Amino acid sequence: MNKSLITNILAFLCVVTGHFLQQPIVFTVGLFALSGAVTNWLAVHMLFEKVPGLYGSGVIPARFEEFKEGIRTLMMEQFFTEENIDRFLSGNSGSVPSIDFAPIINKVDLNPAFDNLVEVIEASQFGGMLAMVGGREALQPMREPFIEKMKLSISDISQSDTFNQVLRDELEQPKVMASMRDKVSDIIAKRLDELTPSLVKEIVQDMIRKHLGWLVVWGGVFGGLIGLIAALLQA
Repeated sequence: MNKSLITNILAFLCVVTGHFLQQPIVFTVGLFALSGAVTNWLAVHMLFEKVPGLYGSGVIPARFEEFKEGIRTLMMEQFFTEENIDRFLSGNSGSVPSIDFAPIINKVDLNPAFDNLVEVIEASQFGGMLAMVGGREALQPMREPFIEKMKLSISDISQSDTFNQVLRDELEQPKVMASMRDKVSDIIAKRLDELTPSLVKEIVQDMIRKHLGWLVVWGGVFGGLIGLIAALLQA
C-alpha cells in the first residue's frame, strides 16, 4: 500500500468535492491537506533525487563520499573499538572464550611434519638402524597414523585454557590490536569503495522510504486540520 499516493488522492478528492459542491470548508481542508502532503512528498523525493532548480535536492547521492566516510567512522568508532574487541576476546562472562580450531586443523596438510620427522631420525644416531631396516620407506606405513595423532593432539592443545589464555594475551598486545583495527578499517574501506551512488541510494531507500511515507500522511493530516481551523475562522 502506497501511503503517500493514497493521502494525496484523498486530499485531491476533497478539493474537487468541495469545489463542485460549493463546500468552502471541505475545499479548504482538502487544499491545505493536499499542500501539506505534496510538500512532504516532495521533501522525501528530494532526499534521493535531484530536482532541477531546487538547491539541496538529491542530498544522498550528492553527499555520497561523506555518506561513505560516515559509515566507516561509525563502524570504527562505535563497533570496532579496542574496548569492544577486548570484550569480544574475553567473552560475555569475562572469561577466556574457547575457540574451536578443529575444522582448521583438519584441513591442514601435516605431511611436511612427518617428512621433517623422518629427516630428523635419519640425521640422528638412529639413522644407521633405520637404514638397516629399509630406510625412509620403512616408516611410510606410519605416515597416516602419525598425521591423525598429530591433528588430535593439536586439537586438544588448542582447546586448553592455557592455550586460549596465551592466544588472548597475544591478541591483546597493543601492536596486534592496532593491526587488527587497521585491517578491519581496510576491509570496510574497500567494500565501501565498491559502492556506487545509485547503490547507496537504493540501500537507503529500501531502509527508510516506507517509514518516510508517514511524513506524507501526517503532512496531509495536519495540513487538513490547519485548513479546517482557517475555514472555521473565516466562516
